[in-house]
Amino acid sequence: MARILYLGGTGVISAACVARSAAQGHDVTVLNRGSGSRRLPDGVHELVADLRDRDAVRTAVGGDEFDTVAQFVAYTADHVQQDLDLFEGRTGQYVFISSASAYQKPPQRLPVTESTPLRNPFWHYSRDKIAAEDLLVTAYRDRGLPITIVRPSHTYDDTKIPTMGAWTDIARMRAGRPVVVHGDGTTPWTLTHADDFAVGFTGILGHPDAIGEAFTITGSHAPTWNQIYSWLADAAGVAAPDLVHVASDTIAVFAPDLGPGLVGDKSHAALFDTGKLRALVPDFGTTITFDEGARRIVAWYDAHPHAQRIDADRDAAFDRIASHARSAG
Repeated sequence: MARILYLGGTGVISAACVARSAAQGHDVTVLNRGSGSRRLPDGVHELVADLRDRDAVRTAVGGDEFDTVAQFVAYTADHVQQDLDLFEGRTGQYVFISSASAYQKPPQRLPVTESTPLRNPFWHYSRDKIAAEDLLVTAYRDRGLPITIVRPSHTYDDTKIPTMGAWTDIARMRAGRPVVVHGDGTTPWTLTHADDFAVGFTGILGHPDAIGEAFTITGSHAPTWNQIYSWLADAAGVAAPDLVHVASDTIAVFAPDLGPGLVGDKSHAALFDTGKLRALVPDFGTTITFDEGARRIVAWYDAHPHAQRIDADRDAAFDRIASHARSAG
């Protein structure tokens, strides 16, 4: 049994990993602000502190040591440095959740592997993750810090709709309104269910061959965006959704907040080779494809009406984008 500290622990990805670690019989602790909507599994310890408050985290952790510290909510090198100041010498493995968006954009070769260069000039989020990785790699090389870097791509669960508008898109489909899809919809995009991700992730916790290494953790299921939207429509009971295809750059003009994630990530094909991970965790693989995932998502939202939130600003932007696309076409 290992002592594992999850920094975060109630998000889409981390909650599934916490649940699997607990089910495996490990001594699991989560540290977060205590405001997560997902219930922790029985037996999991909870420490409450704002992870951006250095002193609060230090007080909450006290003098405890852990076999693994898994950091799910660090986004910059400064966030990681705070962890190193506190946990270096007190854990046998520090696992940093980076992002597959850090890989070269656009990719020169597919599938992407761990040796693909890290370079994303389009998205600040990705560059911050790269900077955090650089800090950790330097610490490993210079001081032998026992690090492991994990790069997930688009991971979802029953509560997470993987489209630009989330529930707003489903509501538009059901109302017969146009739904905006970036590009021509034919780009393949890897989607990974959080339960599948958790198999790969927990498999490298405490694994001696994972120290000093980086791993891409994604499934092998890569439908096109047209298929993703169509499966959601089918699950929502919509036979013929009105999909309007619009260039990512054009969407970014009308909805600037969407631009970096589209141009810096989702507009490019996302195909990954996870052979390095599977060599250490042979039981890792895709067991939940998105045709099933879409049914689970829509069923969850239909059972939780309070979560069916329509983003009024995004909804209006989609109207403008669709109108512009059709008038230009």
